Amino acid sequence: MSDISLLARNHVELLPAGGLEAKLKLGRPLRVKLGIDVTSPDIHVGRGIPLQRMRAFQDAGHIGVLIVGDYTTRIGDPSGRSAERPILSDAEIDASAKLYVDQAMQILDPARTEIRFNGEWLSKLSFADVVRLTRTLTVAQLLERDDFSKRIAAGHPVSVSELLYPLMQAYDSVAIEADVELGGTDQLYNLLAGRTVMEAYGLEPQVVLTTPLLVSFDGSKMSSSIGNNIPLAAAREEQFGRTMRIPDTMLEDWYRLVVEGPVPAGEAMDAKLALARFIVARSHGAEAAVEAEAHFTRVVREGGAPEDVPQGVLPDGDPIHLPALLAAAFGLSTSDARRMIGQGGVKVDGTAVSSLDVPRAELDGALVQAGKRRFVQYPPSS
Repeated sequence: MSDISLLARNHVELLPAGGLEAKLKLGRPLRVKLGIDVTSPDIHVGRGIPLQRMRAFQDAGHIGVLIVGDYTTRIGDPSGRSAERPILSDAEIDASAKLYVDQAMQILDPARTEIRFNGEWLSKLSFADVVRLTRTLTVAQLLERDDFSKRIAAGHPVSVSELLYPLMQAYDSVAIEADVELGGTDQLYNLLAGRTVMEAYGLEPQVVLTTPLLVSFDGSKMSSSIGNNIPLAAAREEQFGRTMRIPDTMLEDWYRLVVEGPVPAGEAMDAKLALARFIVARSHGAEAAVEAEAHFTRVVREGGAPEDVPQGVLPDGDPIHLPALLAAAFGLSTSDARRMIGQGGVKVDGTAVSSLDVPRAELDGALVQAGKRRFVQYPPSS
C-alpha cells in the first residue's frame, strides 16, 4: 500500500486533486489539523474515525495538531443543525475539553500531537481583525451552506454569530499554518472555507480530507445527543454491549472504518465479538476486553447475573409493591415496571413473577432481575 492510500484510507473527499501528493513532496513533516468543539463531554467511536486518519499521518512522521475549540464552542458549530446550539458555561467547556483530550489520546500518538486551544488566537482578535476576516468570504458563499439555506427557506432564524463560525474555524488553520485538515463529511464546507481564508492571508491553502460518518446500531448517524453512541470513555461492559447491538449487515462498514480491515471469516457472531473486543481493548486494554466479553456472555447470552451485583434495601411493609421496588432500584417508571412484569421480564431468584404485590419473605435475600441486564441483590434480614 502506498503512502497516499494509507494516509487517505476511507476518505470521501480529498481536495484539491493531487494536493496531498504535492504537500508530501515538500520533504518536511506536515501539520495535520483536526478541530473539535467541546459541545458534549465525550468522543464516540464515530468521531474517532478522523482521529484514526490523524494517527496514520503521525505514524508516517507528521505532526497532528488537535484544535480544542474552547472559543468556538461559545458560538456553537451549526453543521447539520436545524437550530442554533445552546451556549455552554465556561466550567462546562473546560471540563469537556479535558475529557476530550484524554479520550483522543486513546487513538493519537501523544509524542507527535500538538494540542492547541483556539482561544489562544481568537480571543486576541480586535474588532478590526474580525472585520478583515469577514472580508475573506462573501455572504453568498456563507449562505451556500446546506443547513443555513434550509433553515432560511423554512423561516427559521440564523444568527450572525453562526455565520461567523466557519470563518473562525478557518482562522484556526491560519493560526497554526495547517497543511492538511481532517473532518467528517458534515465539515466539508468549513474545511473548504479554511482554504479560501488561508489564501487570503497569504498562506498556501490546506489540503482537505473528509471521512465518512459512522452509522450506528439504530440505523442513524452516531450521535451523542441521540444517545446511539459508543463513547471512548464508557465502561468496558457498556462499550462491549453497545457494539454487540450492531446489525450483521453493518459489520463490513464497521470493520472498514473502525478496525480498518476486512471482516474475519466465519460466523457473524464471532466477527461481532471480535469487533467488540477491538473497541474495548483500544480504550481499556486487552485484559479489559476479555473481562467485558466474559461479562457479556454471562449476563446477556446465558442470562446469568454479573459478578458485581449492586445491593438494595427493601422498603418497609408486607407485601411489597413490586413496580415501586423496580422504580427505586432501576430508575424505571412504575408503568414500565408493570408492563415488564406483565411480559414475564421480572424474575426473583430466577423465577418469573406476575404479581404486582410480592410477600416480603420472597424478596428477603433474593436476587431480582428486570430484563436481561438489570440486577439487584437484597441481603437477607438479620
